[in-house]
Amino acid sequence: MDSKLLDILVCPLCKSPLVYQKSAQELICKADRLAYKIEDDIPVMLADEARKLTPEEIEALR
Repeated sequence: MDSKLLDILVCPLCKSPLVYQKSAQELICKADRLAYKIEDDIPVMLADEARKLTPEEIEALR
């Protein structure tokens, strides 16, 4: 994932910064507790496609 792209990407819902999870190939919005998948190095920034984080995943981000 390009670091310049990561610097400008924000959550499409709340405009919060995103956290890159390299191992899961996801961008995480802590505020909305959503994970946006990355397919072939392209972030899928659609709220309908986002995955809700589990309570365990949320706790691990703290």
